[in-house]
Amino acid sequence: MKLFCSAVVVCVLAGTACGDGGNSTPNFIQPTPQMVTENFTGTVAVGGSDTHTFNVAASGQLNVTMTSAGPPSTIFMGIGVGTPNGATCTTLTNGSVVAPAGTTAQLSGTISAGSYCVSVSDVGNATGPVNYALTVTHF
Repeated sequence: MKLFCSAVVVCVLAGTACGDGGNSTPNFIQPTPQMVTENFTGTVAVGGSDTHTFNVAASGQLNVTMTSAGPPSTIFMGIGVGTPNGATCTTLTNGSVVAPAGTTAQLSGTISAGSYCVSVSDVGNATGPVNYALTVTHF
């Protein structure tokens, strides 16, 4: 019995002697999230819209750039970011804009991790089908 008690005392002392002063919280290094780029293309009919879904793994920056649209190449289209709701995309507050295609993001901001959608829609300018290309970047 004395041998057992001695072994327990040695183990307890050895554990506290090698400890970090009582701080038992491990120090894990989190990997840096990588920016994801997703490219979407489609066609919007007169009066219609087209939607694509995407998943954001980590909260952070979101940029949506409609890189091309037409004909005509100067057409203004509705661009929105929202949450998928069946076959539709429910736009987030302040998550939409009417703009032509360009090289800089038409929509940008901070977004939380989760499932989202991006939509392109005719705002009354289309006289025929409009082909478009979008780039969405996020974490």
